[in-house]
Amino acid sequence: MVGMNKSRPLIGISCCRKNFGIFQAPNHAASDTYVRAVDQVVHGIPVLIPANGADAAIDELVDRLDGIMLTGSRSNVQPSLYAGAPLPADMPEDAARDGVTMRLIRSAIKRGIPVLAICRGMQELNVALGGSLHQRLQDLPGHIDHSTPMQENAAIRTGLAHFIEILPQTILQDLVGSHRLAVNSLHNQGIDRLAEGLVVEARALDGTIEAVRGAFAGFVMGVQWHPEFDFMTNEISRSIFARFGDAARARYIPDT
Repeated sequence: MVGMNKSRPLIGISCCRKNFGIFQAPNHAASDTYVRAVDQVVHGIPVLIPANGADAAIDELVDRLDGIMLTGSRSNVQPSLYAGAPLPADMPEDAARDGVTMRLIRSAIKRGIPVLAICRGMQELNVALGGSLHQRLQDLPGHIDHSTPMQENAAIRTGLAHFIEILPQTILQDLVGSHRLAVNSLHNQGIDRLAEGLVVEARALDGTIEAVRGAFAGFVMGVQWHPEFDFMTNEISRSIFARFGDAARARYIPDT
């Protein structure tokens, strides 16, 4: 970074390992919605973090970043990381991503780097700090189906699906100004045993943990829904990214 004039914070965005094209070649990918949220609301410079597993130089990477966004994904956190039962064949995993994000989270928190964890990202946050996951919420007694409606209509697929109850004296209550919020819902897994160092911010009406924050120094927030889908039209979604951006800007020191 020597000799560079850094006018905006660098925001790392976690990628997944996915196969694309007619030859199904492996790629590192993150949805455009996350990049646009960093560009337009966080007002940072988006930096895609490849899912290169053990090859990732995590500490050197984190030393260069001012904030980290952990993205959602169709893949699931490996159950071996939280002593869970093997996943069925129709629930994909991404070991290369897990090999990056587990270390990335711990390194970022140790250094006080702001973290915003979304959907799979919130599950990774919990597992990286010692928590565990429910693998299929819809199989639990008294729980609703939180999974994605599999249809082409994006307005329905990513639309508001259920309410969450927001706990008092939380970041989310400060942003929302109310104890209840309607959110979208596109996940099978959810937090089971909450990791030490995380505090519940909100729950779905069936008890599922929907938002958490870090109880340690620095900004760490996780949400189980997807604010990146509607940040252009939803004030609350936009405010989540804006608060993360404030934390990233408060931390970084521009090069001179």
